[in-house]
Amino acid sequence: MIAKALLAIVALACSSAVALADSCWDHNGSVMRLRASGNARAFYYEVPRTSLYSVGIQPGTLLFDGVKDGDWYSGTARVFSAGCEPLEYAVEGPVRPDQLQVTVTGERPVYSQCQFSGDYTTDVLTFTYLRNC
Repeated sequence: MIAKALLAIVALACSSAVALADSCWDHNGSVMRLRASGNARAFYYEVPRTSLYSVGIQPGTLLFDGVKDGDWYSGTARVFSAGCEPLEYAVEGPVRPDQLQVTVTGERPVYSQCQFSGDYTTDVLTFTYLRNC
């Protein structure tokens, strides 16, 4: 009887817990940390490639935040330029069936010296699973 009560308590605790994930992914030569809580998703720079420091990217800089709905991510990505505020734009895209790669795409305005040029470009961000962090 005590064993059944203990199992019921454990089952209740597990069912009410929020799913959390913390894993490392490659994005263009940088190591990214994926933080997941429920359906919320965010990719942060864990180890930026060396060239990104010149535009202000450091460990902990947010690149993407949004949600996962089934096998689909949607949310906000950022592009960084030296001396400019990060530019935010909408992105969305699929999770590969094996869950080891996420690719999001979005149209973003092109800026030159922190000013909108009038042009747009398509950005594709691909995140490939590396390991648990």
